[in-house]
Amino acid sequence: MTPKTPLSARWLPSKWPADAAGRKNMALLVQLRWIAIAGQVGTIAFVHWGMGINLPVAAMLLVASVAAIVNVITFAALRRRTDVAHAELFLALLFDVLLLTAQLYLSGGATNPFITLYLLQVALGAVLLDRLSIWGIVLMSMLCAALLSFAYRPLGLTDALEGHLFDLHIVGTWICLAMIAILLVLFMTRVTGNLQAREAYLAQLRQQAAEEEHIVRMGLLASGAAHELGTPLSQLAVVLGDWRRMPEITDHPPMVEEVEEMQAAVQRCKAIVTGILLSAGEARGEAPQVTNVRDFIEGIATAWRDANPGMPLRCDFGPHDYPLIIADPVIRQAIGNLLDNAREAGGTYIDLLVGRDSTSLNIAVRDNGCGFSPQMLADFGKPYRTSKGKQGGGLGLFLVVNVVRKLGGSVSASNGADGGALILLRLPLGTVALEDQPDDK
Repeated sequence: MTPKTPLSARWLPSKWPADAAGRKNMALLVQLRWIAIAGQVGTIAFVHWGMGINLPVAAMLLVASVAAIVNVITFAALRRRTDVAHAELFLALLFDVLLLTAQLYLSGGATNPFITLYLLQVALGAVLLDRLSIWGIVLMSMLCAALLSFAYRPLGLTDALEGHLFDLHIVGTWICLAMIAILLVLFMTRVTGNLQAREAYLAQLRQQAAEEEHIVRMGLLASGAAHELGTPLSQLAVVLGDWRRMPEITDHPPMVEEVEEMQAAVQRCKAIVTGILLSAGEARGEAPQVTNVRDFIEGIATAWRDANPGMPLRCDFGPHDYPLIIADPVIRQAIGNLLDNAREAGGTYIDLLVGRDSTSLNIAVRDNGCGFSPQMLADFGKPYRTSKGKQGGGLGLFLVVNVVRKLGGSVSASNGADGGALILLRLPLGTVALEDQPDDK
């Protein structure tokens, strides 16, 4: 039987999800191009058949068809992509500039009031592209507009419209400006929202990196402290063992009982130090321990009850078939931290609830204490956020959240309807369970 994910690999940085802002912006350009195609076809039909102006309908519809084909191909490619580079956005905007140039060439060139649509492409480029690419779109738009002043197919006006060309130009300019204003508002707000979402995502990554650096520093400090404590604890164990055999103590049962209590306390301290070193990957000769979920949780509960006599702790297992898991001391410490927090919250009992679904092992700690304040829920998982009023407090939940996140899981907190707090750990079975399960579960 082998674990799906090696223990040493669990603490490697997980692969960040791709930033989808570029993909969303390309999808917006595809939508804008569909609007442009529909507008072109409608305008061609209205001008040619409605106003009687002679246009090269076949050539202009061919240009619109090329745009539609490119749109279909782009949409199909986007369905298989998670991100789009700036260079691809630049090429898409450059294609739109050339597409507009082709349509303007066939419909009057610079005399066509819709030539101001170049400004829409420039505005989109200013938001979506880097500095060099923006100037590329600006220069291409300027060059195309200049060429359309000399090379274009004149409009074939009817005799009735020949003397009203300026009036037509004014109306067309107003329509074009209205279209640009509406499209800019619609698409710029959505593009800005995509960019803001990306910035928020990057800020979250920076915060997560800072928290992980904090965890590394704390881990180094804890590991160093564990090494330093190992020697004096071993010396204390030897001294107490010698005392236990001295006649002056063996003849006095109360003193024997006190020495035994001190020996138990020293052994517990040594077990804690060993757990710290094991979590840091420094304990040698320790093979991964395989167990079942029920024994693992019951072992944690028994150890916690021994350390906290008088505090009721009840374990409740859902009616599921649980897989074999690796008894990771990191998970044990995380659950222990949650139990300690529940005890310090002032409750009179604690429930340890265990269940599972198709993808995760779910472990919840519930108490009937004071619960979380709204501010605590908003800042859940951040360091030094505590309601206990102790200096340096709030690290327990911070460590739990980061431990579970490193394992690929999640932690959520809520208040119960009747008071108290509930913290739910969701651990992915792909991380904690064994790949090969025995047939006799």
